[in-house]
Amino acid sequence: MRSPCTLEFAPPLPALPRRAEVAHRCHRNSIFKRLLHRGVGSSCGNPIVIAVVLSLAGAILSEANDLEAALAKVQANPAPGPNGEKPVLASDIKLSPEELEKIRAMKAKAAIVMHYTATEWARAQMKGQRDAFEKMGVEIIAVTDAGYKADRQVADIETVLAKKPNIIISAPAEEGATAEAYRRAAQQGVKLVFIDQTGRGLKPGEEYVSLVSSDNRGMGVVGGLIMADALKGKGEIGVIPHASDLFATRERYVGFKEALKDFPDIKIVADQGVGGPDFSGEAERVASAMLTSNRGLKGIWAVWDVPTEGVLSALRTADKPNSFVVTTCDLGANIAIDMCQDGYVKATGSQRPYQAGYTEALLGGYGLLGKEAPAYVVLPALPVTKGNVLPAWKDANGEDAPDKVRKACSD
Repeated sequence: MRSPCTLEFAPPLPALPRRAEVAHRCHRNSIFKRLLHRGVGSSCGNPIVIAVVLSLAGAILSEANDLEAALAKVQANPAPGPNGEKPVLASDIKLSPEELEKIRAMKAKAAIVMHYTATEWARAQMKGQRDAFEKMGVEIIAVTDAGYKADRQVADIETVLAKKPNIIISAPAEEGATAEAYRRAAQQGVKLVFIDQTGRGLKPGEEYVSLVSSDNRGMGVVGGLIMADALKGKGEIGVIPHASDLFATRERYVGFKEALKDFPDIKIVADQGVGGPDFSGEAERVASAMLTSNRGLKGIWAVWDVPTEGVLSALRTADKPNSFVVTTCDLGANIAIDMCQDGYVKATGSQRPYQAGYTEALLGGYGLLGKEAPAYVVLPALPVTKGNVLPAWKDANGEDAPDKVRKACSD
């Protein structure tokens, strides 16, 4: 007998990176650390040295407090949707026991039509979708991967429609080129739930149920704030955005640059996007060219974890020191390992894809019931540094980090 519980996914806001971790990561080569380990230890309590150390310690903790407050503000204030829609938190999306029974009785079918599946993000999204659909009694009849190609995704939609799904959850490869295929699906009565962006021109409540996204602008802001903090507000950097009209990745780029407006001594001297499908290989080539053309480069921001893996390869080939600063978005295993090993990656602004996928499935249920849904549902950005990799992984992916990540974080 099923327990009469409301179906929802309402996790608490994740913990921010610990203050001590922020201070240590961003200032580990500071005068404070040198004095703490050499000056005080060799001066037998010299009051002048101690006073200097305490003064510097106060300044560092003040900076850490400022950063922590800025990150908290990002989480508390998600950006609006692509058309200015008011963001509604995913924790507000719920199905009552009575609604669940109605959905189970429908024996509905769902298809998952993805732009790209070769990431931890996509796998966590689909795990959340599967877990929620299983509880709803909805059968998944197809899962597709367009390799980030709009024409392939249009063909995927046509193929899926022949299977007559009641629900399609989809991340469009492009807004414009896929719009008519989605419109045809809506005209056939399919309940559409979009991930990160919609087909251009489609109307919420009429042609699709809802759009679900992480606060991608906030994720970019996280990368910008921690980049600026790690560089102490000064230096030349490169940026590697996504060469696409995808709303989510555009927002990350906007957020990153927005965060740097308060740091005029940080200069973006190289800016080149990657279009895929080999995002890692392409980003490696782009980053290598940036390093060659800009010998004074101190940092690189990349749009998500897979291109960042290419950046890391370029940095290792160029034998750059670990003081080089990399920030990014999303939380993949290789990025997590690099952070835990005090590598180039200082932080990422992560999504919580498992929770997003779970919410998308619930919204599919809204569509089946004809229940009014918000046009735009959002999950706040999740700041991740070395100090909170393991709890953040569980927040993001709905399961414990893999063994290789846990080992890197415990060494």
